[in-house]
Amino acid sequence: MEKLIVDTSSREYPVYIGEGLLHQSADLLAPVLEGKTKALVISDSNTAPLYAETVRTALEPLLPVHLHTLPAGEQSKSLEEYEQVMTACIHAGLDRHSVILALGGGMIGDLAGFAAATYMRGISFVQVPTTLLAQDSSVGGKTGINHPLGKNLIGAFHQPEAVLYDTDTLSSLPDKEWRSGFAEMIKHAFIKDSNLLSRLRTEVQSTEDMKKESLKQFLRQSMTVKADIVKEDERETGVRAFLNYGHTLGHAMEKASGYNNLTHGEAVAAGMIFAMKLSNYLQYSNWDIAYETAWFTALGYPVEAASAFEPAALVETMKNDKKARAGELTFVLASAPERPFLAKVKERDILHLLLEMKKGGS
Repeated sequence: MEKLIVDTSSREYPVYIGEGLLHQSADLLAPVLEGKTKALVISDSNTAPLYAETVRTALEPLLPVHLHTLPAGEQSKSLEEYEQVMTACIHAGLDRHSVILALGGGMIGDLAGFAAATYMRGISFVQVPTTLLAQDSSVGGKTGINHPLGKNLIGAFHQPEAVLYDTDTLSSLPDKEWRSGFAEMIKHAFIKDSNLLSRLRTEVQSTEDMKKESLKQFLRQSMTVKADIVKEDERETGVRAFLNYGHTLGHAMEKASGYNNLTHGEAVAAGMIFAMKLSNYLQYSNWDIAYETAWFTALGYPVEAASAFEPAALVETMKNDKKARAGELTFVLASAPERPFLAKVKERDILHLLLEMKKGGS
């Protein structure tokens, strides 16, 4: 088992990474659960049947455990499902000394964390991620839900008290979810860890390569990048914004697809390639787009996904992005690996590149 410590201004907490940790959850989480009155496990219809009973059985000797299950999918990260979670908290009799456990992927972590941040003005919660994508979202305390007009527009910073990452749960993931999570790992490598990037380029040339034994090392390196950035900038007033590399266009495409056809990671991967193109176009960099595109394509990412949408509609959605200011579009770009920066970008430049992609251009 690996153990990382995430140290932020508001809380220090452990991240446990290893096999079979769900069965050890009572021992590992005992310091967090001491003095807690009740636990509510929030999960989804894909994950709960696989792992909820294991968690309940492990924890019930310590405290009463309730379960609330949401429909699987990004569509559940909504105001309507948030209300249902609030109702479940009340029906379970949760008080200010209770704890919420987020058992699932990024959607569950975001929604359950936001519920914990807002129920009775904030109660404890624990992240129990079961997807590769959640290796990114489970660390750092960003919680939230989507609005029909944009992704993650409603939320709060609320750090978990622990992260319990049982890598055995990854065996149940379809390839599409492996790729989705791996995109965030690639993102971490691009913005802050050239060594990790070099290893990923060398050792991972297909979806099957993502599942090799080296994954555990990659996970630790990737989560360390996230932990280091969060320690430096917990509330995204500076360098934490770099974690949004690929996300400005990515989020716009997710919304345009109805949070249905594209996974988050697929959208982010396409967004990273677009960010490289945009950086080159603005003469900030000299990325080898053909090389980067070939690698992403070999891994199964739809790098030209933006061409399926109307450019003007994508730009309008990007104007609602959290990083936009007074309607100005802000992108995370990079001049080279480990050299990210924020740049205000003119709407006409983004439209030009999106139109070129739609026409089948570069």
